[in-house]
Amino acid sequence: MDQELKTKIESALDGIRPYLEADGGNVKVLGIDRETLVLELTGACSSCPMSAMTLKAGVEEAIIRAVPEIKYVKAINVSTPDDLDALLAMG
Repeated sequence: MDQELKTKIESALDGIRPYLEADGGNVKVLGIDRETLVLELTGACSSCPMSAMTLKAGVEEAIIRAVPEIKYVKAINVSTPDDLDALLAMG
């Protein structure tokens, strides 16, 4: 990943990190596969049943707006609202 692109991505993520951290979560860049940024949600975000919404409405929107070279954002560990394990973790 070239340094300029990495800097733009990290800058965009830094804009939303305070919101993730307020709920005990964060996000880590794993790499780029063509036009797709691959992330890992960490902390509370990794098991939250709302992580899919957080990824789509928060993380993806911030990245695509700030880094037009990125067309897609995916996380390797997104939970869904019907994920029983995630619901139990909130517990």
